Amino acid sequence: MKLGRPSGSKTKGPATEPGLGTEETAAAAEAGAGVKTGAARIKAEQTDPGRIAEFLSQVFGQKKLLKDPRSGIMHVVVFYGFIILQFGALDLIVKGLTRGKHIPFPAYDVFGLLQEAAVVLVLLAMGYAAYRRYGEKLARLKRGWKPSLVVFFIFGLMLSVLFSLGFERLWLGLEPSALAPVSSAIASAFEGLSVPAARAAFYVCWWLHLLILLSFLVYVPQSKHFHILTAPVNLWLRRREPVGRLAPIDLEDEEAESFGVGRIEDFTRKQMLDFYACVECGRCTNVCPASNTGKALSPMHLITKLRDHLQEKGAAVTGKPPWAPAFAFASSAAGAHALSPSGEAEWKEPEGAVTDIRPTLAWQKASWREDSGRKPEELELIGDIMSEEEIWACTTCRNCEDQCPVGNEHVDKIVDLRRHLVLMQGSLPHEGQRALQNIERQGNPWGLSRSSRADWTGELDGLRVPTVKDDPAFEYLFFVGSMGSYDLRSRRVSRAFARLLNEAGVRYAILGNEEKNSGDTARRLGNEMLFQQLAAENIETFRRYNVRRIVTACPHTFNTLKNEYPDFGLEGVEVLHHTQLLEKLVAEGRLKPRHEVRERIVYHDSCYLGRYNGVYDAPRRVLASIPGVELAEAARNRENGMCCGAGGGRMWMEETAGKRVNLARTEQLLEAAPTVVSSACPYCLTMVEDGVKTKELEERVKARDVAELLEQSVFGDRPIRESDYGLEVSGT
Repeated sequence: MKLGRPSGSKTKGPATEPGLGTEETAAAAEAGAGVKTGAARIKAEQTDPGRIAEFLSQVFGQKKLLKDPRSGIMHVVVFYGFIILQFGALDLIVKGLTRGKHIPFPAYDVFGLLQEAAVVLVLLAMGYAAYRRYGEKLARLKRGWKPSLVVFFIFGLMLSVLFSLGFERLWLGLEPSALAPVSSAIASAFEGLSVPAARAAFYVCWWLHLLILLSFLVYVPQSKHFHILTAPVNLWLRRREPVGRLAPIDLEDEEAESFGVGRIEDFTRKQMLDFYACVECGRCTNVCPASNTGKALSPMHLITKLRDHLQEKGAAVTGKPPWAPAFAFASSAAGAHALSPSGEAEWKEPEGAVTDIRPTLAWQKASWREDSGRKPEELELIGDIMSEEEIWACTTCRNCEDQCPVGNEHVDKIVDLRRHLVLMQGSLPHEGQRALQNIERQGNPWGLSRSSRADWTGELDGLRVPTVKDDPAFEYLFFVGSMGSYDLRSRRVSRAFARLLNEAGVRYAILGNEEKNSGDTARRLGNEMLFQQLAAENIETFRRYNVRRIVTACPHTFNTLKNEYPDFGLEGVEVLHHTQLLEKLVAEGRLKPRHEVRERIVYHDSCYLGRYNGVYDAPRRVLASIPGVELAEAARNRENGMCCGAGGGRMWMEETAGKRVNLARTEQLLEAAPTVVSSACPYCLTMVEDGVKTKELEERVKARDVAELLEQSVFGDRPIRESDYGLEVSGT
């Protein structure tokens, strides 16, 4: 299946897909028109009064950095230490220029004590930073002369301050003081020096301080430490719309020659600012499920490689190198950095650990080379800078973005690259092509009949599931989704939820065979045209039946309907996840979990429910309401929970490199010694259940949706057996 035209073709829109006729194209056009409505709403969100508070918490509260408490505290010390020392540097410069006079700061002696304390704390913090890099040898931290240079700069600056202050005391004949303990101790150690010698020593240290300070200022803009200036700007300009909302493409733009990102200059200015804000701390790579399991993708290297290419191509196009002086900082060869892949990352199961980022880091280091025979402007962004293997390895879990202390956004860049591959080059892994083709033809990734979407309702003995035509006055539309309609394992969740809704007396209905795929898979795999077509058709259906509230058991559908459909005209519709509604029904007493469920349950956070939409407590409260349940937590939980491996369309594609992500996540969950692994996502349920079976522990540990466990407690049903499900429809 070819989804687009070859790259470089001059088009006024993406190539039409097979089977996308006039009606469908019109639907996509209508959806594209909704982009303007979404843009206006996004602009309004930029004036959110909480913007300044969030900015201050990120910049001055160092909120993201403190996710890793040890390195966070270290960075807070350096950050505030340097703010204090800026005043000290000005004071020291004045002393050298005025032969010992100082700036008349209020309470000058107290300021001196504060300055010396800041210097000592910064020295200790930098010592710890060096220990983490070269003592602990954290895999995520780079080693070498470039990462070490700033350590020497800061040590030199701090020591020059202390010795300048010490020799100043000898020169000016100042008495030892408890408000200047360090400089007093240095003065005591050199008390035999004459006044002229002390004065000369002061000026030697003074000039060293200036030399190091000015060299540091030259070095900062052309190194990763440029983040000192760019990070606050990047945080201020961060998106204010929900993180689960991808930027739409206007498919009707007649001026567009291509869609997605096929060249470095196709990125937006904000995306390019990300490149320069990156501090190369490796936190993103450290939590990435692809990097953790030996895939080629490393979020940190995604940013740094794009930055290298932007600098080199910009220099080639303008004839002006970004480095000054160029002889000191420019590349050693008159060429460009490009990929020279050396096979896949070599995965070896780490001893005593479930995951390991070192194979990915080694692959990145070996494959990113400077080639003197290639010109930057001749390189292809996809192929020479970013490999397709890296682009398709992303699960769009957003753990990288959640951990980034400078507000970098990785997922939208990867999706933009996918959009170019799919819409302009027609390049997509075979399994993904098949899934999209099936969605286009039959409305579901398996290609099963559209007319079978509501068949699951017939499996509920004595229980009626009304459609929107049966009860036009319904309160909630239960949007079942493709997994809940077709996958035999996920059908059990749909039946459990319908049964609970009936018990609670909720007036609900389903669309039945009128329901279509939400389009999440198509959009995350880069097929924006198919997504916009599905969005337009679903929104039209919602309007036809006057839908005001939607509930769904799939977090991917939940995120798409709640955060992305408003860009295409869905207004005034409340969207809930099924755990949110179940929590409400239990709290109101409309559902009474009275039967004990004696299980030790560890809950796995779905990325699209948790990190994308902040829903962490609702499923846990439902589980906690069940008598007999013992709740446990995995080491990686809530906002730092690891992805199951199914997001970003990975549900429909095979893993051929490294360790399977779902197996790694299952092993993490099993460390909590559960008897049940619970989830609130059909993708997660499938992936975790497969992981448990791979570990051959299915007799001891079960995978259950929150709705299934609540159903068991409300109705007192027997424990569910695998024979109840029949054969599953596999996602892979």
